[in-house]
Amino acid sequence: MNHIIAGQDTHGNDINLDYIDHGDGKPVVLIHGWPATYKMWEYQLTALVEHGFRVVAYTRRGFGNSSKPFEGHDYDTYADDLKAVLDQLDLQDVTLVGFSMGGGEVARYMSRHSGARVSRVAFISAVTPFLLKTADNPEGVDRQVFDEMIEGVKKDRFDFLQGFGKKFYGVGMLSNPVSEAALDWTQRMCEVADPRATLLSARAWSETDFRQDLAAIEVPTLVIHGGDDALVPAKVSGERMTHFVPHAEFIEYAGAPHGLFIPEKERFNRDLITFVHGGDVQKTADRY
Repeated sequence: MNHIIAGQDTHGNDINLDYIDHGDGKPVVLIHGWPATYKMWEYQLTALVEHGFRVVAYTRRGFGNSSKPFEGHDYDTYADDLKAVLDQLDLQDVTLVGFSMGGGEVARYMSRHSGARVSRVAFISAVTPFLLKTADNPEGVDRQVFDEMIEGVKKDRFDFLQGFGKKFYGVGMLSNPVSEAALDWTQRMCEVADPRATLLSARAWSETDFRQDLAAIEVPTLVIHGGDDALVPAKVSGERMTHFVPHAEFIEYAGAPHGLFIPEKERFNRDLITFVHGGDVQKTADRY
């Protein structure tokens, strides 16, 4: 098991981030969603390596096999952890790919650390620019929605994760985009998360305003969002990204759920590989 040390907790214990580092070539760093681990990228890891990229994926603090400190579950700290990954592996010309809450890490890193070492960024089903409905963000989601999620985690985290997984992949009475085995695998992966980290990080991704962070992004930017995302609606997030990153390419996958990296893996892998290579993603997307 590989670990990167991302500082210490208040007791002087090292905070270790579990990661993998495969392949050679231009580096792609994959940042997972809530409350999963880097293993959610299973179908992307192999595809990217096979196309000549070096792929680094890590699990944020509080989740999976990474350290589970009591504190540090906020986006400034998450961005600093990402910096530790890039610095300690001495990665250059990096493409950052953030899924869901991982998009927040990308945005905060680009502003807090001036985009050091990064040449491209991709936001996939991301929580950016700002999810919470406020007086100056009327397009957002009512706080009650997030409060109910928090209460669900507190009441019975395992039952919550079971229902969450179905919404995550868009499973319904007439829709089964992933297998029962994939749902079970996802739940096992998410159950390993620290309960406190699960709660605090949910507050972080639902309440953090990334609009000013996005203004710092000048590198090529890709935004992909599922049209049927029931957890982070495209109208609140993906569709609004070009307002804050005008040069971004926005591609909506019609009918796709939040967790599009499995049911849409062939298309998503092709678009991501095209983007990292510097190609025209829209031409790829237009085939569908």
